[in-house]
Amino acid sequence: MRCFLYALPLLAAVPAAAQTLPPAEAALKAHVQFLASDAMRGRDTGSPELAVAEQYVAAQMLAAGLKPGGVNGSWLQSVPLVSFKSADKGSLVLKRGAAATPLEWGKDYLARASASAPSVSLAAPVVFAGYGVVDRTSGHDDYKGLDVRGKIVAVLRDAPHSLNSEVRAHLSQPDEQARIAAEHGAVGVILIEGNTRHAIFPFEASIDYWNTPGMTWAGADGKAHSEGPSAPAFAYLSMAGAAKLFAGSKIAWADVLAADKAGTKLPTGDLGVTAEGAAKTEIKTLTASNVVGVLEGSDPALKGQYVVLSAHLDHVGVGKPDAAGDTIFNGAMDNAVGTAAMLEVARALQESGKRPRRSILFVAVTAEEKGLVGSDYFAANPTVPKGSIVANVNLDMPILTYQFEDLVAYGADRSSIGKVVADVAAAEGVKLSPDPAPEQASFVRTDHYSFVRAGVPSVSLEPGPAGPGKAAADLFIEKHYHQPSDEVGLIDFVQGVRFVRINAAIARAIADADARPLWNKGDFFGTLYRGPMAK
Repeated sequence: MRCFLYALPLLAAVPAAAQTLPPAEAALKAHVQFLASDAMRGRDTGSPELAVAEQYVAAQMLAAGLKPGGVNGSWLQSVPLVSFKSADKGSLVLKRGAAATPLEWGKDYLARASASAPSVSLAAPVVFAGYGVVDRTSGHDDYKGLDVRGKIVAVLRDAPHSLNSEVRAHLSQPDEQARIAAEHGAVGVILIEGNTRHAIFPFEASIDYWNTPGMTWAGADGKAHSEGPSAPAFAYLSMAGAAKLFAGSKIAWADVLAADKAGTKLPTGDLGVTAEGAAKTEIKTLTASNVVGVLEGSDPALKGQYVVLSAHLDHVGVGKPDAAGDTIFNGAMDNAVGTAAMLEVARALQESGKRPRRSILFVAVTAEEKGLVGSDYFAANPTVPKGSIVANVNLDMPILTYQFEDLVAYGADRSSIGKVVADVAAAEGVKLSPDPAPEQASFVRTDHYSFVRAGVPSVSLEPGPAGPGKAAADLFIEKHYHQPSDEVGLIDFVQGVRFVRINAAIARAIADADARPLWNKGDFFGTLYRGPMAK
């Protein structure tokens, strides 16, 4: 009944022109029209409107001929969520002998919230560990020769420039840096703004987001999932704060910046200073759901293997008004159209009259905007037997405002999925292009990364920069990304149908192949997460 009440004004608001669209375009647009409507109020995680969107997707999966793939015969997988944000501005004082230097919040540092450490109070010597990276593949080890047991580790919020951009993005994640610090016996981590971070997202811009909630999922024991709980990254230093941290030490902050800029080895070692830091976190629990449907495979020997098609259903809700006074962040491109495309892939495969050999799971994941939380939970707690997921194809914010000539396939070249994607793209008359902006770390910012970390060969597709692509993408990012203007009218549904057709062909090819997808031998992620054939 609640869905029906929400739908009434939407149906009345659909322009008459929409009825004249070709069926495939109209079907795609209908999903976006609902999911990105004002009535959905931006589909924020944990909101009543996102719960309505979940029921809509479940109903559309049913209409597409899928079977429930959630928990206990339902369409849903409830995700226990932990939301956390800074409860105060914290404190950070540097001590050298009898001299104490209090750092200034918002100028020198920001306190960081921690779901696994609601109250942090630390006093320990500080050791600078460069990027805080240990990479056995390249032999890079920032901890070599350092004893950080019982100490606070300070690291640049980056990774060695010489590494592959996707590996660099992975190793520069705060959770990863905290995990490695914890493995070496550190009690806490101070993150530092470096050259790259300053250029992309300077410290000053971070101040506006200091109290924005983060999110993770809770395990069966109710504890928040965290990569490095024994060494929380409790503070973030600006370049000004870093200069104060390094002042009087044997390592000059100017030398660190110069080495970072040049891409040479950073100087590391004890800074001869003790940091006394405190940070408090406000924590609350909430629930949202992944929506899961399954198209059962036809081959008795292969239907127990699953190809996952994923798209995130959530967006960022309601926020500051734009120039026109609009406060609803509709999220049509991000990611209503990706969810719509996933649903239409399901319908196309079902209506083909030929079931795939392997089973295909269609998963609308939650809390992507909060840090890939729903997909991470699903990858760690799948609703099918562990080890039975053989591939992931992710659909996230395809910018469908132009006639695309190429595709960017994040992660495809790391496994045999790469050839599948290239062959399908060629048949559609498009080529594959490399990541046009590796500095944006898109590889770790979309849900396929959760499956990569579960050892599953994965790809996330988006239209590429060829022809009008770069200008179109730049315009969307500048004017509409995470803005109220991300509305259905931006989308070219002719291109949306092409995107559906390509993803359906990729899913079909993976599901029908004799062999499951395999990692390339020696691949960094395949080896790290023990994926098939990587070693």
